[in-house]
Amino acid sequence: MEVIYQYAWLIPVFPLLGAMLVGLGLISLNQVTNRLRQLNAVVIISMMAAAMGLSFALLWSQIQGHAPYIRTFEWAAAGNFYLSMGYTIDHLTALMLVIVTTVACLVMVYTDGYMAHDAGYVRFYAYLSLFGSSMLGLVISPNLVQIYIFWELVGMCSYLLVGFWYDRKSAADAAQKAFVTNRVGDFGLLLGILGLYWATGSFDFNIMGDRLAQLVESGSISNFLAVLLAILVFLGPVAKSAQFPLHVWLPDAMEGPTPISALIHAATMVAAGVFLIARMYPVFEDVPVAMNVIAFTGAFTAFLGASIAITQNDIKKGLAYSTISQLGYMVMAMGIGSYSAGLFHLMTHAYFKAMLFLGSGSVIHGMEGVVGHDPALAQDMRLMGGLRKYMPVTSTTFLIGCLAISGIPPFAGFWSKDEILGKAFEANPFLWLIGWLTAGITAFYMFRMYFMTFEGKFRGNDEKIKQKLKKAAATIVLELESAEPAPNFGPGAMKKGELAATGEQHDSHDSHGHHSDSPHESPWTMTLPLALLAVPSILIGLVGTPYANYFEEFIFPPSETLSEVIEKASEFNPTEFYIMAGASVGISLIAITLASLMYLRRKIDPAAIAAKIQPLYELSLNKWYFDDIYHRVFVLGLRRLARQVMEVDFRVVDGAVNLTGFFTLVSGEGLKYLENGRAQFYALIVFGAVLGLVIVFGVT
Repeated sequence: MEVIYQYAWLIPVFPLLGAMLVGLGLISLNQVTNRLRQLNAVVIISMMAAAMGLSFALLWSQIQGHAPYIRTFEWAAAGNFYLSMGYTIDHLTALMLVIVTTVACLVMVYTDGYMAHDAGYVRFYAYLSLFGSSMLGLVISPNLVQIYIFWELVGMCSYLLVGFWYDRKSAADAAQKAFVTNRVGDFGLLLGILGLYWATGSFDFNIMGDRLAQLVESGSISNFLAVLLAILVFLGPVAKSAQFPLHVWLPDAMEGPTPISALIHAATMVAAGVFLIARMYPVFEDVPVAMNVIAFTGAFTAFLGASIAITQNDIKKGLAYSTISQLGYMVMAMGIGSYSAGLFHLMTHAYFKAMLFLGSGSVIHGMEGVVGHDPALAQDMRLMGGLRKYMPVTSTTFLIGCLAISGIPPFAGFWSKDEILGKAFEANPFLWLIGWLTAGITAFYMFRMYFMTFEGKFRGNDEKIKQKLKKAAATIVLELESAEPAPNFGPGAMKKGELAATGEQHDSHDSHGHHSDSPHESPWTMTLPLALLAVPSILIGLVGTPYANYFEEFIFPPSETLSEVIEKASEFNPTEFYIMAGASVGISLIAITLASLMYLRRKIDPAAIAAKIQPLYELSLNKWYFDDIYHRVFVLGLRRLARQVMEVDFRVVDGAVNLTGFFTLVSGEGLKYLENGRAQFYALIVFGAVLGLVIVFGVT
């Protein structure tokens, strides 16, 4: 078994090797490589599958009780400064490796069907493989410096993939927005890393935590400084995991192809933030103020994302805000000290959210045969309906995902979300209340999404709705050009920055027009991953039930021991569990019932409700105005500042340089007339100068 650990470094290397081989082929033999597209896909998938097999072997070894393994070598040294690189395998690493490789492998299989007609098919596979390799490298990193290196690689890969269709302005803008927003958080993370090294003299997670606690206790550094350093580090996860106030990039990242949306939202980029909080837990847990900041940031983000999702009509945008909300749950769990519950929800969410995103891609793929490749039509749920009859596999798996994320037992999301809510009630009832309300909103918008998409009558051939959506999309284009507010036509009306009439946004993965009167089920390469992801979405939560919490006995905080965890588990009170579970399931069932009355049975008119609560409806529809505020304050504000700086540069800096040159020119031109070569004239000048000095000094 020890041999497996010695070769664990191959896990990120396998997909990296696949990306390098395909990338070199694209650079040197572009046409040949693109013609052999499926061969390249097989190579990439095989490399990720090899990494997945090794990851499962390591997880099984850790479950069997193998001690954590760390292997490092000296990478750089200068005087007393030493920097090591290497890899570490412990319970958290083994779990994350399996999550990343399984989701990545299934996404890659799905990509073959989804991107079949795309000219960038091979390039997309190369980017996917590099993205997976970067995340795997981050997971096995033994210190903060190595994590930061792979952290930036993950950000670079997300930039490449979100802006994959870079010739479209919307995709290029979304990639830039994601990149710049993450730079804000990453700068804070870098400052936090440097500050912690200055304070503790180490980049090792456990050593930093222990030394920081000792320094604060002894008074060597102030508690304020410890809080500041912890919050600076937390800024990295705030950006990567799309937490308030740096959440604005994630919905725009839907401009990338759907497979990368699934990978980002399930197992790579956004998961990296929660993973870093877990890795830095030894630092955070000894700084109570920082833990409170983490908890309340997560709680507010959970409510924020859910409250915006209820008015989204773009199926991918709705799922994007759902991810923001679920990430808020995980961050809140970390902040209240529920380490295991946060990571448990990370695991369950990875599988059902990957399934939901891939399901949305399957829906878009089926709709494009009817409405064409204009995303204003293919992704808008108001043109869907009745797809269950045409897409049975997609609809069944999507329903499973909705039940899981809504917290309905026995699906996976119930066990993980209920554990977070139970721990939140023990820590702070106010946080529990926010999480409980968010659970109800989550069930409402997910089943709103399901009913609008899969139930009722198919609306894809309704020309009146098509023209209405096209007109609204055209209005968006005019609004962007004139910067004037666009008219609204009811619940979920499209706003600034959403669907454009030009068809240059969202998923348009081939150039063919519509050719059918009804949608169709996706090919097996797309439906097979959906069916496989449905299995853990249903069953994987059973490893973390309060009756036999195997997950908590496997994943627990570094500051606790297994005996302490087992002792806590023995204090389980079934009555409390039933009360808390009943409350969360009850509000979810009420929300599902309400969604069915509004969007399935049509007993309640959503437009009438929206009219009665117009301010709240507008707040949700306009995404709490965060995009507008950031645009005015940062984008336009920085442009004005740049113009002012340019004026200062032009008038003051350039003016001073130009004035110096002018004086030099004038003085040179004047002096040349004094240099006439006559000795008498020079003597006269000397005499005049001496006479002037005599007069000046004689008078004084």
